[in-house]
Amino acid sequence: MKLHGIFPPLTTPFAGDATLALDRLRENIGKYNRTPLAGYVVIGSTGESVLLSREEIDRVWGVAREAAAGDKILIAGTGVDSTAETIERTNRAAALGYQAALVKTPYYYKSQMTPAAELEHYQRVADAARIPVLVYSVPQFTGLALEADLVARLAEHPNIIGIKESSGNVQRVTEIIHATPPSFQTLVGSATTFYPSLAVGAVGGVLAIANALPELCVELYAAFRAGEAGRARALQHRLLKPTIKCLAEPGIPGLKHAMDCLGYYGGPPRRPFLPLTDAQKREIETTLATVAAATTARS
Repeated sequence: MKLHGIFPPLTTPFAGDATLALDRLRENIGKYNRTPLAGYVVIGSTGESVLLSREEIDRVWGVAREAAAGDKILIAGTGVDSTAETIERTNRAAALGYQAALVKTPYYYKSQMTPAAELEHYQRVADAARIPVLVYSVPQFTGLALEADLVARLAEHPNIIGIKESSGNVQRVTEIIHATPPSFQTLVGSATTFYPSLAVGAVGGVLAIANALPELCVELYAAFRAGEAGRARALQHRLLKPTIKCLAEPGIPGLKHAMDCLGYYGGPPRRPFLPLTDAQKREIETTLATVAAATTARS
C-alpha cells in the first residue's frame, strides 16, 4: 500500500452539549473529498481519541467510512495500551473497510515499556491484524519515542508497512529512514519540519494543520515532488506561523477555531480541554488573515 501524500488526522466534531456532531463530520469530509488529500486518519490524537468512548469511536469510524470518497485511503487510529484491545480495535476497523491501522506506543506503564516490550506488542498486533499496521511514535503525548534500531526491527515484519513519526526531530526521522528498507514508509506528523523531513526521505505527512489548511499542505508536498525546492521551502515558511499560532500553542481548541474561521466545522473541544480566550481567538484570526493575504498576493 502506497501511503504517499497528505493525510489530515481528522478532528472529531462535537455539539455544544459535547455529544458527537456526526453530520458535521460528514460535511467536513465532503469538503476534503474535493481536495487532493491522499486520505484521512480517523480517531488519531487530533481526533481527541482518548476522550471518546468505544461506542463513539465505532460511530465516528462508520460515518467517516461512508463519507469518504472512494479514492481516499482510510487509516484508523487503533492503538491503546492493551495489546489484545489494540488487536480487537484494529480488526474492527478492518471489518468497516479501513485500509491500514495507526498504532501508537503503549505508554501508561512507561517504565516497563522497554524496547523488548514494544517490539513484542507490535509484532503480536501485526500478526493478528487483518490490515497493514503503521507504528506511531508521538513522544510529546506518550513520553516514549521509537528509535531507529527498534523501528528497523519492526520493519522486518511483513504487516508493518511504515511509521508516523511525530517528534519533529529531523535527525530521528533521518536515522529511521537510513535504518529501514526503501519499502518501509516514513510519514511525519510535524508540519513545522515537513519540508526537511521530505528532503531526507519521508514519503508524506499526517499533518493536523491540514484540517484547516489542506491546500497549503498539499501544495508544499506537490512542489517537493515536482523538484521545485525553492517553492517548497517558501511554502514551508508560510506554513510555519499558522502551525504554531493555530495549533502548537493553543492545541486542538485552537485548531478547531481555525477550522471554524476557514469554512470547516471545528466546534468545541471536549473537556478537560478549556475553551479559548478571546485573546487567543483574535491571535488565530490575525494569523489566518496574514496567510490569506499572502495567498492573494501570490495569485
